[in-house]
Amino acid sequence: MTTGRTGRETDDGRGLSEDAMRRLAQLQPGTDGGLFTSDLTVNEFLLVREAGFRPLGLVLGCSVYHVGLQLGRWSKNQELTKLSQAMYDARELAMSRMEAEASALGADGIVGVRLDIEFKEFGSDLAEFIAVGTAVKADGADPGPAGTWLNNKDRPFTSNLSGQDFWTLVRAGYAPLDLVMGSCVYHVAHQRLVQALGNTGRNVEIEPFTQALYDARELAMSRMQAEGKALGAEGIVAVQLRQHAHGWGSHTTEFFAVGTAVRPLREDHVIDRPTLVLGLDD
Repeated sequence: MTTGRTGRETDDGRGLSEDAMRRLAQLQPGTDGGLFTSDLTVNEFLLVREAGFRPLGLVLGCSVYHVGLQLGRWSKNQELTKLSQAMYDARELAMSRMEAEASALGADGIVGVRLDIEFKEFGSDLAEFIAVGTAVKADGADPGPAGTWLNNKDRPFTSNLSGQDFWTLVRAGYAPLDLVMGSCVYHVAHQRLVQALGNTGRNVEIEPFTQALYDARELAMSRMQAEGKALGAEGIVAVQLRQHAHGWGSHTTEFFAVGTAVRPLREDHVIDRPTLVLGLDD
């Protein structure tokens, strides 16, 4: 299965609508009469500013994708590679368009990224993949010896961290690199009738089901980790492992792993000791 980020090699704005480009041109943050837009909460906004970054605008990307069909053997645990690739590629398209909007604003990165999926009423096999976040520009934040907050692919960093977590990460001497992800659509074998009847009334582990779900999660996690290694990341934080049934049936499910790959700003950085805070509430 192909897992490389072929859909995000360039940020030249391909796939962006004229309306999107006009909206971005009207923002002009940092100029007289310009403004920014953001989905950050008030606390998040203030902490991002405290970390040395200035919000530029809310950026988004979307892709309405036709998810094809792939038949799995009724009695076999197996990955449905065609569906895995479709779910991955659709998210990549949405992410690349969000990044293109950020590049058009001159952003150094995107914080608070959300990836959502919506299946549409005008087609049960059509899904809209949406990526949205707040583009930010370094405004006093020191990028360290690298000299830039752009990642090692010369693109704005992306991160699913909240404003609070982003502030904590930068304060501790780390920089986000990219939102890394892995997907696996897996068909879980049906039990044979004899097996199902034999388990009736018993407390017993269904080992083939256990192994299938274990393997599917491992595939998603390993693909996410491979993306982190390709970026030269020290690690991946804020990892989320989600399960989506979508509309494929009770025995087919998707496991989706996503997190923020990070790098140290300096080799000699020192992490502040956490401060104990006691609440006064009952």
